[in-house]
Amino acid sequence: MIIFNNLPIELQHEQAQLKPWLKELIRQHGFTPGDIAYFFCNDEELLKINQQFLQHDTYTDIITFDYGEGGVVAGEIHISEQRVRDNATEMQNLPLEEYLRVVAHGVLHLCGFKDKTAKEAAEMRSQEEAAIDLFKKLKLR
Repeated sequence: MIIFNNLPIELQHEQAQLKPWLKELIRQHGFTPGDIAYFFCNDEELLKINQQFLQHDTYTDIITFDYGEGGVVAGEIHISEQRVRDNATEMQNLPLEEYLRVVAHGVLHLCGFKDKTAKEAAEMRSQEEAAIDLFKKLKLR
């Protein structure tokens, strides 16, 4: 089951397509969708999580906790609405597209993609773009 807590307005109109999209994204990477919970929060809430669980004293747009095992994708994904909106402005993206990117980013982490090195980050960006394209294709059906 995929659940969304405090879904931002930018995603509320797309809510019906989000779960099928994420499940298909997971399946395309060879995994089975499990329990995934998204928590949308503000910068300060995500900073506290970053400090408490990762010992990082920095703001971030997303933190993912992987609880999956045996080929089942499961976990918690915490997203800062403020960071996503700021990133959209900075990268000159529509807020919806930036939300889709970060929502996919969390699932991609749960599927095993990393983004620590330049090579990993480039692959992650490529996978995010493919995920957004998949969302658009599924929405047109």
